[in-house]
Amino acid sequence: REDTVTDQSELARLAHVTQPRMTQIMNLNHLAPDLQEQLLFLPSVEAGRDRRYEKMLRPLTAIPEWRLQRLQWATIRTA
Repeated sequence: REDTVTDQSELARLAHVTQPRMTQIMNLNHLAPDLQEQLLFLPSVEAGRDRRYEKMLRPLTAIPEWRLQRLQWATIRTA
């Protein structure tokens, strides 16, 4: 009713995902803002499977320095 969520587990239930998956999703907030924007505006995959996926980004979310995140992202992006 109040449009508030008490914790991440509740958010996972509302989104119909597991709590560990919600943690993975929320960890994407640790990425540098410009990287988040690039991810949001990646072109759609028209055929086949996308070469990039969330699991590849997990190590980046653990890097606290955005400059280092950007260097890692450049490697992933060109793979």
